[in-house]
Amino acid sequence: MKLLSVNVGRPRLNPWQRRAATGIDKQPVDGPVAVTAPGPEDAGAVGLAGDRAYDTRHHGGRDQAVYAYAREDLDRWERELDRELPDGVFGENLTTEGVDVNGALVGERWRVGDSVLLEVSGPRTPCGTFQGWLGEQGWVRRFTRAAAPGAYLRVVEPGEIRAGDPVVVEHRPDHRVSVALAFRAITLEPQLLPLLPAAGAALPDRLADRVRRRAS
Repeated sequence: MKLLSVNVGRPRLNPWQRRAATGIDKQPVDGPVAVTAPGPEDAGAVGLAGDRAYDTRHHGGRDQAVYAYAREDLDRWERELDRELPDGVFGENLTTEGVDVNGALVGERWRVGDSVLLEVSGPRTPCGTFQGWLGEQGWVRRFTRAAAPGAYLRVVEPGEIRAGDPVVVEHRPDHRVSVALAFRAITLEPQLLPLLPAAGAALPDRLADRVRRRAS
């Protein structure tokens, strides 16, 4: 298991959501990239040096410090969409190889390279910016039905990472709340929401709030 690329966003105009800018245009970086725990969610800070979030209501902060997507899933989408999808095109910071990103459990911890420790926090949810960036009609619905959203991660231990670094699962929690299950619960299968609290304190506040609202 390893990183194929480490990707950082270039600011672009965002005509799809009527915002001034978006950081979805992630490009592979040569050499090491510093990884740190970001500040408050509303500041636009993320985990990788040189990157940031512009839609601070939905992106950035502790629970969305780093976004990972599997090269194997990009390859599948390449076949379905009949187009090239380079590393970083889904807005992911980390393009992985051999990592079961969607099967990862909330709270699972990955050692990346020698120093960085990341913790899986939950799934990415698609938005209008994502659809506009790819230029695929009905993309949000199609991506949602595939239930292969990729994973957001928290920064537990900072350091540096680079393309080619190994990824090692150092801790796997004793529950069954995977990234894919959490995604299905908050999108097309809300009947699964009562399963999410099994992830305990590793469950992001936003997901925990959804569970509480449904219960009430």
